[in-house]
Amino acid sequence: MKRAIIYTLVAVMVLLVAGAIGSAASNLTIGCAIYKFDDTFMTGVRNAILGAAEKKAKVDMVDSQNSQPTQNDKIDLFITKRVNALAINPVDRTAAGVIIDKAKRANTPVVFFNREPLPEDMKKWNKVYYVGAKAEQSGTMSGQLLVDYWKAHPEADRNKDGVMQYVMLKGEPGHQDAELRTKYSVKAIEDAGIKVQKVAEDTAMWDRVKGQEKMAAFLAANGDKIEAVLANNDDMALGAIEALKAAGYFKGSKYMPVVGVDATAPALKALEEGTLLGTVLNDAKNQGKATFNLAYVLAQKKVPTKANTGYAITGGKYVWVPYQKITKENMEDAK
Repeated sequence: MKRAIIYTLVAVMVLLVAGAIGSAASNLTIGCAIYKFDDTFMTGVRNAILGAAEKKAKVDMVDSQNSQPTQNDKIDLFITKRVNALAINPVDRTAAGVIIDKAKRANTPVVFFNREPLPEDMKKWNKVYYVGAKAEQSGTMSGQLLVDYWKAHPEADRNKDGVMQYVMLKGEPGHQDAELRTKYSVKAIEDAGIKVQKVAEDTAMWDRVKGQEKMAAFLAANGDKIEAVLANNDDMALGAIEALKAAGYFKGSKYMPVVGVDATAPALKALEEGTLLGTVLNDAKNQGKATFNLAYVLAQKKVPTKANTGYAITGGKYVWVPYQKITKENMEDAK
C-alpha cells in the first residue's frame, strides 16, 4: 500500500515538473525584426518562424520598414522588455556590430538571418549566430538554368553570333546577395563555354514594380538585342515578365528566357504558365524554422547543436540552408 502511494506521489511530481518546464518554455519571448514586411520572400520566412514557434514560445515580430534607425529603435525596445533572445533580419548588414554590442551588454543572444553580418562582427560574441544561404550558389544555379536553355534551343541565339546578349536586374547595391548572384550567374555561363555580352544592368531594389520599369527601359533602348534576362530575385523577374508581355513576348513564338531566385508562390505560377524559365529555391521554410530553433534553444540558455536544433552548425555559428534549381519539371519540390 505504502509503495503504491509512493509511486503515485512520484508520478504526480514528474507531471508537475514537466508542466513547469513546459510552462517556462511557453513563457519565453523572442524579439524578431524583419527588414520589411512587404518583401515576398521574407513573408515566407516570417510565416515559417511563426509556424515553428507555435505552442513553444511567443514571437514579437516587428516591421523595420527598410530603415536601420527604425530597426535599432525596435531592438532597443526588445532589450528593454527583456526578451529571451533576438532574431534579426538586418536592414543594413554593416549595422550588425552595433546590434551585437547592445545584445551583449544585455546578455540577450541574437540570431541574424537572411542578411549575413560581416565576419568580424560575428566573432564579437559567442552568443551570435547566422542562418542563411550561400548567395554564390544561387548565382551559379541561375546561370546554369540559362546555360541549359541556350544549349537546348539554338534559336535563342537570335543574331547567330554565338554570344548570349543579356540584361541584369540587380537587387540592393552593396547587398551581398545582389553582388554575388550577379557575379556568379554570369561566371556560370562563361564557365560553360558560352560567350556573354551585357547589354544593360540596373538595380531594381528587389521590387516587382521597379523591375517592370527597368525592363521596359531596357527594351526601349535595346529592343531585339536582348536574348536573356537575369534577375537577382523572383519579384524583379516577374516585373520584367510584365514589361516583356507589354512588348508582345510570350505570344506565339516570341519568347524571352527569364530567370529569378527564391521560388516564391507567384514565381511558381509563372513557371506553370511558361513565362518564367526557371528560379532557384531559396528555402524560406527551413530558413525560418532554423532561425526560430536556434533562437528558442538560446532563449533557454542552452548552446545550439544539431541535436537540439535539427540543423548542422558550421564553424559553431552558421547554419547554411542549400539552394535548389527549380524549373517547370520539378516545381513540386518548391511547394
